[in-house]
Amino acid sequence: MLKSFFENLKKIFNRRIISNTIPAEILSKIESLQEKLGFNIEDRAYFVKAITHRSYLEINPGLEKSNERLEFLGDAVLNMIVGAYLFENYVEEEEGFLTKARSSLVNRERLYMTAENLGLKNYLMYNHRYIGDSFEGLKTILADSLEAIIGAIYIDKGLQEAEKFVLNNIVYPYEEDESFLVDKNFKGQLLEFTHSKKMDPPRYVVTKMEGPEHKREFTIEVHIGDLLYGTGMGRSKKSAEQEASRQAISSLRSKNKNISS
Repeated sequence: MLKSFFENLKKIFNRRIISNTIPAEILSKIESLQEKLGFNIEDRAYFVKAITHRSYLEINPGLEKSNERLEFLGDAVLNMIVGAYLFENYVEEEEGFLTKARSSLVNRERLYMTAENLGLKNYLMYNHRYIGDSFEGLKTILADSLEAIIGAIYIDKGLQEAEKFVLNNIVYPYEEDESFLVDKNFKGQLLEFTHSKKMDPPRYVVTKMEGPEHKREFTIEVHIGDLLYGTGMGRSKKSAEQEASRQAISSLRSKNKNISS
């Protein structure tokens, strides 16, 4: 059944680009990427798409598609591989642990760090004007490109090679220092805490938004009831909310500990 599904995927995604029609500059990137991945690429077309951000099509319309479809597939493959690994290797843990561990291993920050370690920025094709000097923008497209690479590996080489890539580059490096076990979803922690204590749910308020569109910085406060519990700043609303939540959960846990003592 899995083999049949895989063959159907090959048909769906199979839009071959003959090697001699790929510009020399791009072909050179693929050859270099092949060495980095550690296996022989069967169909370079998949990997050309995997390193092509949609913004690049604006300045090079000769390429048909970006990496968005491969990113979608790679995300599914990544979650399946990591989920299966955790299920098989952490047999004593409950569903809640497995869910949080998987989320930690496949979140954008983790994928960006892996992409950086692999040097994917040297291969990615994108319009630099699209993100300007936005660090958050670069992190996003690098994380997305890593998922697209996983999708390309899955189609081109199969599940076994995709699993090998994911485990060696994403799971094992972070499992060694157990950093993936640290729950950094402070917003989720805060919501769980307030719910368990029958408090009002956290309310986030944007109090300041500075800088040009490509380099915004947000200041966000988190309120519980009428009280302010934390203020966070970040290059995105999400990162600012996480920082505000981190402060809030730290303050609340400290107060709760003092009350219990």
